[in-house]
Amino acid sequence: MKPVTALTTLVLTFVVTALAVTPVQAQPPLQVPESAPAHVQPLPTLRDQATEQQAWLEARVESVLPTLMREYNVDMWVLSMREYAEDPVFWSITAPTTFAARRRSIYVFTLQPDDTVERLALGGGDQGGVFEAYRSTRPAPTQETGELVGDEQWQLLRELIEDRDPDSIALNIDPNWAFSDGLHAGEREVLEEALGPYLDRVVREPRLAMNYIALRIPEMMPRYRMIMETVHAVISEAFSSVVITPGETTTDDVRWWLRQRVQGLGYQVWFQPSVDVTRQGSGRISGDTVIQPGDLLWTDFGVVAMNLHTDTQHLGYVLKPGETEAPAGLQACLADSNRMQELLLEEMEPGRTGNDILASTLARISAEGITGTVYTHPIGDHGHGAGPLIGRWDGQDGVPVRGDAVLLPSTWHSIELQATRAIPEWDGEEANCRQEEEAYLDAEGERHWVFKRQEAFHLVW
Repeated sequence: MKPVTALTTLVLTFVVTALAVTPVQAQPPLQVPESAPAHVQPLPTLRDQATEQQAWLEARVESVLPTLMREYNVDMWVLSMREYAEDPVFWSITAPTTFAARRRSIYVFTLQPDDTVERLALGGGDQGGVFEAYRSTRPAPTQETGELVGDEQWQLLRELIEDRDPDSIALNIDPNWAFSDGLHAGEREVLEEALGPYLDRVVREPRLAMNYIALRIPEMMPRYRMIMETVHAVISEAFSSVVITPGETTTDDVRWWLRQRVQGLGYQVWFQPSVDVTRQGSGRISGDTVIQPGDLLWTDFGVVAMNLHTDTQHLGYVLKPGETEAPAGLQACLADSNRMQELLLEEMEPGRTGNDILASTLARISAEGITGTVYTHPIGDHGHGAGPLIGRWDGQDGVPVRGDAVLLPSTWHSIELQATRAIPEWDGEEANCRQEEEAYLDAEGERHWVFKRQEAFHLVW
């Protein structure tokens, strides 16, 4: 691998610059031309990151949650968990300075007549003022009374429910949606015991947890766009002569370079990056291999910053002596993939299910003579996020349950798909052009790329 001393200097410059960065303000969608270079965007200081994330948290619980509870007729939502056995929703309702539940944490949301939501915490802290700590007004339980000795939290919860007297109490129990199934088995047993006569008021409404996690507020987009630009910039470096020396550098070298590079920028990855090559005469080579001239490069690369996840697949090409661009057949393959992206986005209308979008997209792809598959997923607080699936690589006829969910405005999606084409310059051997790029639906349901999409190969000279 080639030395990157110039990049080290660049990283230091970014670190110094980041000290002056302030939270970004909401801004309209950008239309970034593919020819425009991507730049690494520095993250703010950790303190400023926390300030920005706390503002997002407050906006979400104040604007998103009341609408969902009213829409799904939920009077009270109870989330109960223990340290290291957190509900998936925990990471979307807690302050950025909270890293785990403490002992037992019970969060109770109660819809009020004025459509606001009372937010109470029975243990676990107030999360920067988002919750009010709830304390008992009754005498402490004693052995003589036979009440819940040794665990006052359940007595507190029972008292709270008796005082609010909700008609419906939502618990996160669901066999299909992990985001809505955060109540662990042991926790459920003691919680149901504490509910007593109110147990018959329990309802299961998986859309509450799922859509609270899925819905994005506009204040998040400027920062997410900066993160996505950084992803593009880092992949451009990885798939260039800065990092790759044909005949020497291996795919594992590039995989670890990607991970180390973003670690130095203050980011993390949420899965080990993938890098492989497709080579004339050998097909796709997934294991570690030396990169050679004429190789089609591919990476699957997902980073995390400020609890925002990305999931990106880009393509590169290693030029042979005398070449100045990728072969025309590979360029046609990339164009097929780009066309599939366009068709999919056109079909992603709010109110449609993932399975319906998949079927209509595949029909249009076939009608245009393109061969490919679609396997798109939501993204946001999680890499494989809450919301409808639009296909799986092994589920092109639709996805049971998760494909039946409805697409909503104000959501983010990882547009993941691949086109397959015979390459004339490879004597008709096929290549797969696998791409993945973040897009979003705004509040009106209009579709936009978060940053931009790849329309030309990254080239290694």
